[in-house]
Amino acid sequence: MIFSGWRARRTLFACVLACASPAIAVAGVAVETVEISARPISQFHVGHDETRFGPLEFVGGLEMTSPARDFGALSAFRFLKPGSDFIGVADTGFWFFGAITHGADKRPSGVSNFRMQQMVDASGQPIDRKWEVDAEGLAVKDGIATVGFERDQRVAQFKIDPGNMKAPVRQLDYLVPAKELRQNRGFETVTHANPYGQHAGGLVVVSERSLDEAGNVYAAIIEGPHKGIFTVRRDGEFDTTDGTFLPDGDLLLLERSFSLARGVKMRLRRIYGESVEKGAVADGPVLMEADMGYQIDNMEGLDVWTRDDGALMVSLISDDNHSILQRNLYLEFILHQD
Repeated sequence: MIFSGWRARRTLFACVLACASPAIAVAGVAVETVEISARPISQFHVGHDETRFGPLEFVGGLEMTSPARDFGALSAFRFLKPGSDFIGVADTGFWFFGAITHGADKRPSGVSNFRMQQMVDASGQPIDRKWEVDAEGLAVKDGIATVGFERDQRVAQFKIDPGNMKAPVRQLDYLVPAKELRQNRGFETVTHANPYGQHAGGLVVVSERSLDEAGNVYAAIIEGPHKGIFTVRRDGEFDTTDGTFLPDGDLLLLERSFSLARGVKMRLRRIYGESVEKGAVADGPVLMEADMGYQIDNMEGLDVWTRDDGALMVSLISDDNHSILQRNLYLEFILHQD
């Protein structure tokens, strides 16, 4: 069947989001250097020149492609060096590393030194069963990467070694009863709280769409002085795909929705930091929402960093599900606090 037009592409795109379960290409444990071609994106709203979207100001973006068969399915990333060196996880069971480059105008210009390595088991052998390595959430602190996995639900910690990532060094108690976690709706957000706030830098996890009886999203503070389960109010049909704490202690969540009728949408929501506590229902305002009239895709990864001129930056990445109908995007915004 030949499909043409935006409606057909949108329908196929939504089907891929709902059904895709790409096979993992076994490449051994060697680190693979991957060639990335990056096409600059200068407009966020397609066909329009405005740059301000609520408190967010679009800086620029990249559409990333590669001939490497393992490239794609980018689920989460964190900067190791603000706005430059990063580490990430793909939901096909790969680690990835690289650096974002910027031009003199401070816009993202490319991706350099991109490498991938397959996740391994305790014996050092690559894992090629997707249900065991469906990595979705990532936090980084003091040389340790904490990863949230779906399907085989767990939160595990790894020592960061870009040249030789090994098996996890330990697994954490994520507090939420395992029976409450839906198989493919587990912990998409893994992040450290504000080091000077009420949770003293402890780990916080938020599920994608594992709901309690009231229809709110299960989450937990799994480290720190005030450990415990809380929920996030589910607003509309959006699901959580990532999150990180802002310098002021609020939690910035990246959310996604899709349907056959409307296609995919993305949203950024600011959750009040004081509502992130044991037994509470956390909530906060929507900062920005975008549909397929904007340069978005299946947006799954988020990080926040401070630029050298003091601007508070929000960076997003998308997961293409290894589909020809989807794209790997990197987007940058300034988050204005006024």
